[in-house]
Formats: sequence, C-alpha cells, structure tokens
Amino acid sequence: MIINNFVPTEKIFENSINSNSSNKTSSIEGSFQSILKDSLDKLNEKQVEADNMTSEFISGEEVDLHEMILGMEEAKMSLQLAIQVRNKVVEAVQELTRMQL
Repeated sequence: MIINNFVPTEKIFENSINSNSSNKTSSIEGSFQSILKDSLDKLNEKQVEADNMTSEFISGEEVDLHEMILGMEEAKMSLQLAIQVRNKVVEAVQELTRMQL
C-alpha cells in the first residue's frame, strides 16, 4: 500500500531504531539520576552545615548569630523545595497510573 508516495519497507521494523532509543533512554536516566543525586547531596550538606553551626552556638563557641540563622533558613528552604519537588513527582506518577490507555 502506498500512502502519500511513501512505500514502507522492512527496514522500518528493524531493531536498530529500538536500540538507539534505548541508548538515549539510558543516558537520560543516567543524567536525571546524577542531577537528583547531586541535588540531594547539596541539600544534605546544607542541613549538616546548619546543624554544625547550631551545635557550635549551643556549645558556646563564637558563632556569628545572623550567619547561623541564615544557614538554618537556607537549609529549611532547601528542604521545603525538595519536599515540593517530591510531591509533584508523586502527583505526576499518580496521574500516569490513573490514565487509561
């Protein structure tokens, strides 16, 4: 059957297309995974820094009060952002599972 002067051949059904798309998918997954891991590592570092500054302040070491509060707020905001991103991802997955194919 010819549709708009296009004659399908058996080449369009070869696995070369599927193998190329699977390679692209694995590289996308790898980059997403690395971005996610890096972001969570940064979040953890901010939390640890804020905790260390608070511990130093409580133990009586000389810590600049506004630097400590800024560090705590930055860690808090980063955690809230991570929670919101997680919530959006969970919401998207739930929406996909409710989709009818």
